Amino acid sequence: MSSAYPVPAPQAAWRAAFRHRDFNCFQAARITSVLGMQMQGVAIGWQVYALTHRPIDLAWVGLAQFLPSAFLSLVTGHAADRFNRRSILLVCHAASAGLSLALFGLAAAGGTSTLPIYAVLVGVGVARAFLGPANQAILPSLVAGADFGNAVAWGSSFWQTATVLGPTLGGLVYAAFAGAGAVYIACAGFSLAALAFVAALRPPPALRGARATNTRASLLAGVRYVMSNPIVLGAMSLDLFAVLLGGATALLPIFARDVLNLGPWALGALRSAPAAGALVTGVLLALRPMRRDAGVKMLLCVALFGFATIVFGLSRNFAVSLFALAVAGAADMVSVFVRTTLVQVATPEAMRGRVSAVNVVCVGASNELGEFESGLTAQFLGAKASVVLGGLGTLAVVALWAWLFPALRRVHRPDDPSAQS
Repeated sequence: MSSAYPVPAPQAAWRAAFRHRDFNCFQAARITSVLGMQMQGVAIGWQVYALTHRPIDLAWVGLAQFLPSAFLSLVTGHAADRFNRRSILLVCHAASAGLSLALFGLAAAGGTSTLPIYAVLVGVGVARAFLGPANQAILPSLVAGADFGNAVAWGSSFWQTATVLGPTLGGLVYAAFAGAGAVYIACAGFSLAALAFVAALRPPPALRGARATNTRASLLAGVRYVMSNPIVLGAMSLDLFAVLLGGATALLPIFARDVLNLGPWALGALRSAPAAGALVTGVLLALRPMRRDAGVKMLLCVALFGFATIVFGLSRNFAVSLFALAVAGAADMVSVFVRTTLVQVATPEAMRGRVSAVNVVCVGASNELGEFESGLTAQFLGAKASVVLGGLGTLAVVALWAWLFPALRRVHRPDDPSAQS
């Protein structure tokens, strides 16, 4: 069966997505936005742990940002299908700038309570809850169908670039200015830059009309679609449970400060390491597209993610820790690429917002809820035991999912889910 998205001409394949002006503007917005988010994550983690020295308080950081996404997922997905996605992005970036300024105000006030920080983080979670589905759903309308796989690979690479630079920059700014305030000001500036890039987007033709009649379905339509498609369900749930158990991001302040006995600059480097590995992998995927055995490669790479997490949990050497996190990020990038391509290609245009909202909840659960799980486990078992057990749990999930979702295992090409090996 032929692919739903024909492969671009070989001489232009690696740069196909860059032929589209709106794709370039959109990626510039994503890079600046993610830079700010990553810098802010470092500042919040170090600030909260410096105030309380309790792992459980790092757990609340993740939970405060995840719960809005979970509770609002049906609304945010429907909004991304019903309303102009460009307008949603503009509002979200403006709100993110305001929330960063609120965090600056709290840092400048010098309070010792973490409750106001958590309150602002709930607002951050609300903004991201609307931002995620709109970001994912708008991408296919910015490039030609034949260029979509290339757009996903480069988009993921740009995201990882920002994720490499953001934590490092955040740690350096935090250390240079001896506090989180300067980081939050910079984050607000990055959000405003993202707003300007989104404003430069031309409204896609699909958003100018004829969408209302296609988006009056039940708010649960996206959930029902995911549950009825074993490939989409398997890909989303594999990432959810594997990273939920194996993620170590929330505990990095503990490893940097108490295990490796280093400062905020080391925290920034540790947070950047997974993205560095993912960036290299993303560029390779853009230059050499995945043509076969995508499902098997996805499962193997998630297993590698779990193994690398175990190595990180056992390490007491900074270089080994960085390498383990880089390998974990590289492995996770393959899973992200396959899952993103499968979900977008397999989902009808009129439902992309609602299905993307389900995907955002899964990603949020694996990241922010995973941070809560890690912090809670570390509170009782210690940080190292929490990370090692999480890595072992990831390996168990891979084995179980390979058995539960044979259709996912047999996927041959990520841009053509119907092609089974």
